[in-house]
Amino acid sequence: MTDEPEVMRGSGNLFADLGDADADARKMKAVIAAEIIATLNARGLSAREGAKVARVDAADIQRIRNADLSRFTIDRLVRVAYRLGRRVEMNVLPVDVDAAA
Repeated sequence: MTDEPEVMRGSGNLFADLGDADADARKMKAVIAAEIIATLNARGLSAREGAKVARVDAADIQRIRNADLSRFTIDRLVRVAYRLGRRVEMNVLPVDVDAAA
């Protein structure tokens, strides 16, 4: 008997690996939020300064920084990113329907 932990390779989507029904949408929100955070940090913007540029409440910027994305839709995050000078692009790719079921 070995004490070595079993290593499992993830799918690339943590939310899907955890069985979340909205895994793709949650991953997309997380990716956009990460870009918003990186942009705020690169520009050295505080929550208040970032909120002013993005035309949202400072509390919203703090929620994004804390990865509390439950109050955000994808389109709202896209608008925040755009107002901070970022453009969001999306790819739609085919999936193996039998494997996805």
